[in-house]
Amino acid sequence: MKKIIAVFIFAAALSAARAQTNATPARVLSLTECLTEALKHNFDVQVSRYDPQINLYQLYANYGGWDPAFTVSGQHNYNSIPGGFNQYSTNAIPSRTTEADSFNAGINGTLPEGLQYNITGNIADTTSSTDPENTGGQIGIQLTQPLLKNFWIDNTRLQISIAKNTLKQSQQGLRAQLISTVVAIETAYYELIYSQEYLKVQQEALQLAQTQLDQDKQRMQIGTLAQLSVQLDESQVAKNKAAVISAAYTVASNQNTLKNLLTDNYKSWHDTDITPSESLTATRQLFDLQDSWSKGMTERPDLLQAQLTLEQQGIQLKFYRNQLYPELDLTGSYGYNGSGQEYSDVFRQYADQNSPFWSYGAQMSIPLSNVAARNNVKAGKVTEQQDLLKLKQIEQNILVQIDDAVKKAQSAWESVQATKEARIYAEAALDAEQKTYAVGKATTFEVLQAQNTLTSARSDEIRSLADYAEALSALAQQEGSTLQRRGLDIEVNDGKT
Repeated sequence: MKKIIAVFIFAAALSAARAQTNATPARVLSLTECLTEALKHNFDVQVSRYDPQINLYQLYANYGGWDPAFTVSGQHNYNSIPGGFNQYSTNAIPSRTTEADSFNAGINGTLPEGLQYNITGNIADTTSSTDPENTGGQIGIQLTQPLLKNFWIDNTRLQISIAKNTLKQSQQGLRAQLISTVVAIETAYYELIYSQEYLKVQQEALQLAQTQLDQDKQRMQIGTLAQLSVQLDESQVAKNKAAVISAAYTVASNQNTLKNLLTDNYKSWHDTDITPSESLTATRQLFDLQDSWSKGMTERPDLLQAQLTLEQQGIQLKFYRNQLYPELDLTGSYGYNGSGQEYSDVFRQYADQNSPFWSYGAQMSIPLSNVAARNNVKAGKVTEQQDLLKLKQIEQNILVQIDDAVKKAQSAWESVQATKEARIYAEAALDAEQKTYAVGKATTFEVLQAQNTLTSARSDEIRSLADYAEALSALAQQEGSTLQRRGLDIEVNDGKT
């Protein structure tokens, strides 16, 4: 009877853990395999992976400020002027009509150094009823070079610099998401191992209680034990059955948590039981607070993002300061004129370069108040100080967080040792209590109490092992060294992983 009950309970627990009737065989996965799967299919990672790509394209779009623009136009003009009378002459002024075909083309733009250029060419053919046909045109280049305002930085260069900075921030944002996902996978993996081990502990506790009940029933039948003791045993068995059911549900829930992190197609994993290939073990690790602080100051994505934010504000302030200057531009032009009766005459004169024109000079524009620029600089300086304070605050928070994480990991290690000793003592105490009970010198209540103590000690031990593993994972996250710790070499320089 005892074996039948144990088999029934085990089958019920397994069924609850799988949350299905016809489960497929378990899939054994190591933590490394889980991480590899998640980095390919985790939704959060996939979403964050697009951010650097989007910002990379936006950076390329800002280079469009230097794109040259080509313009071309053509126009036909007709003008009829009526005749009239000249009061100073007896001759009448005849009517006159003119027709003109004109064509214009040009390329204009700005170079990265701020030099503005405009290459133009035009030609026009004019026909008049009173004058001979005339064709003329001009081809040349106009240049404007800022010397003060917009010299070392203008709006295009500002937007490009900001876009580069934003790209770097998005890359760090992706790193942060990868670290967060890895830590979530580690935690879910350890929690699944813990819940499976905890289920075993509860099953063992149920078997102990069932054995005690079977033995006490025999003693009651031969009259050596009161019915009250059997009722205590039955109560303990019922309590442990409930604990097994609850533990089995926790296993199923933790399986779903891990599956949700691993896949972007939950249905394909729904009927799969994940069995971790690793176990909860504790290897002592020496903690160096100064080394952890050093890692945090160089690796934490949020700190690097804050540094980039401060750098970006410096770029913005540089632009604002440049806008305080007056506009002082060098200007120049050079080209050739052409005229004749045919288009070919004009083009030939362009080629001969016999009729040049040129100019050079300077122009200045001084704003009388420059209210916008002056207040933009003031606001930029205040914002820079604010960003600097935010950066210092993040640095201090990181120091505190790492300090707490180190202390928590140290405490978790000590708990592992303490709970291990407690479990050993509880096993010895139960063994002694059972021997004492066998010779009639202990009560059923005392034996059940010893069983509960052992179950609690076993649960505490595996909990402390899971806590220690998770504490090490949390410490690496606070340091920003999670990816290096797991040997994950992920490049995000081009916006892709």
